[in-house]
Amino acid sequence: MPTSGLSDNRKEVKFRIWKNKHMANKYKVIDEKTWNRAMHCMIFRNSVEPAFCVTFEADITRFKRVVKEQGVSFTLAMVYAVCKCANDIDAFRYRFVDGQIVLFDKIDTAFTYLNQETELFKVVNVPMIDDLKEYCEFAETIAKEQKEYFTGPLGNDVFQCSPMPWVTYTHISHTNSGKKDNATPLFDWGKFYEKNGKIVIPISVQAHHSFVDGIHIGKFVDKLQRFFDRC
Repeated sequence: MPTSGLSDNRKEVKFRIWKNKHMANKYKVIDEKTWNRAMHCMIFRNSVEPAFCVTFEADITRFKRVVKEQGVSFTLAMVYAVCKCANDIDAFRYRFVDGQIVLFDKIDTAFTYLNQETELFKVVNVPMIDDLKEYCEFAETIAKEQKEYFTGPLGNDVFQCSPMPWVTYTHISHTNSGKKDNATPLFDWGKFYEKNGKIVIPISVQAHHSFVDGIHIGKFVDKLQRFFDRC
């Protein structure tokens, strides 16, 4: 990939963007004959609407303070938080690929990024990075570098995040592509507000029932709240 004439930092950004577009994450194919979830997967895969959505409130009092102290974008810090916690749960890393069931080793991030002047958003893909501050700084650089609103169809190996910071809500719904094998989880969050002396925020997760049950949503909620409390 040509990088002549760029600073070392810009070269690194360009390389990571190129790598993100051309190098997918690894996965293993699941043997449905021996998989203990095969029956559940088949039942929900054939449902008219195989995805379900849950909205919950989270306490971000400490998290909001830490993000401010680190001087990074709150929105991108939220992308990092939800994707890090979802990555820790196998159920959120299952996908359908070419008709087969697979489990990805790692899932990257995709998020909407608003152009304040045009009020149009672009969808930005960013590889998952372990460190919160490093992720946020890198994600912001990529988002600003990207000129296109859409760079192409999203891969299977991303979590889709769509912040909606203008509204505090109790329920949210999404457009339906009609593709029943689209198992990419969707994460949303709304406007945070003060409640009983704490800062709380509504968060939603939509997941494919072939892979994710209520217990997995519960694990995600617990992991996310612990992250907010201990980051």
